[in-house]
Amino acid sequence: MTQTRSRNLVKTVPGLLVSAFFLWYTFRGISFEHMRGLRIVHPMWILGVLGFTCASYTLRCVRWTRMMRSTGAGFGVCARVLMTSLAANNILPFRIGDIMRVFTYARDLGASPSVILSTVILEKLLDIFVLVLLFVAFMGRNVNPHSRLIAEVLLAISSAGLLILLLGARTLEPIVRRWFAHLSSNTGFGKKLQKIEHWILLALDCIRQIGVAGSLLLLLQSVIIWTCEGMIFVSAAHVIGLVTDPIGPWQGVSVANLSYLIPSSPGAIGTFEWAVKTSLVSHGASEPRAVLYGLALHAWLLISVTGAGGLIFLLHRIRIHNHTPLLEEIETLPAELP
Repeated sequence: MTQTRSRNLVKTVPGLLVSAFFLWYTFRGISFEHMRGLRIVHPMWILGVLGFTCASYTLRCVRWTRMMRSTGAGFGVCARVLMTSLAANNILPFRIGDIMRVFTYARDLGASPSVILSTVILEKLLDIFVLVLLFVAFMGRNVNPHSRLIAEVLLAISSAGLLILLLGARTLEPIVRRWFAHLSSNTGFGKKLQKIEHWILLALDCIRQIGVAGSLLLLLQSVIIWTCEGMIFVSAAHVIGLVTDPIGPWQGVSVANLSYLIPSSPGAIGTFEWAVKTSLVSHGASEPRAVLYGLALHAWLLISVTGAGGLIFLLHRIRIHNHTPLLEEIETLPAELP
């Protein structure tokens, strides 16, 4: 156990160093006087921040319930598991929240880990697809060519992944069966290969049952979710009277959330603030105001999501009389995904 914790610490340190670098790079030149100058200018827009935050994360729960419909899991349990996993991702390294969603809560959801994993992958692809579309739509002419290239590559990958998952699941199923039958007859790992084949077929069946109509509905839900997320950024800009053009907050929401792809500390601390500052400054905002805006907005998102998910987690543990320490539960998770 001590060796495992030491290895985890070694893996965590690079992410913390990345966050520290981005924090230094983002906040250099920002003085205490700049911080004191941050004011609430239009308090009515706080209702927008609150309302669109609630709408965004409620719709995420609705979307994942739709993905899990073939398993029979209801909205209540899907919402509890999703919010708990999002809270865990914000405070624990290695995307532990997603791993807990796949393995720890499989029994609660009445589904196999492979089925849950397929929905998590689909969820990520939908989010990346919509975010990259937002970035491409609002990136303007002054975007770095490397950023443009990365955006186009991400758009191509997410598009191909969605097409394969949503339209190719039925076609892939017989191919997977033939491939595993060939491997089983030519290797000595028949039982292990049968188990892997079973996991993959369950995942493909889950995606296949969503269907084309269901896939289009999931895509529409994803667009609405990220529209709500964008309105959080717009509302927060109005709260502090941030001067930027109308495109700034929308590019900010896409770049800030894509910054989670950069390996860093839990919650994308540092990379999020850098992404928001870069986006808003390119659209006319002053650098100190853009930095403080990003810091305040990120703090709100971390506190609200982590607080809601943590409260749901604790209330559920009290209800089922679970007294096992959380760290012990995490240590029972597999070190690697199957």
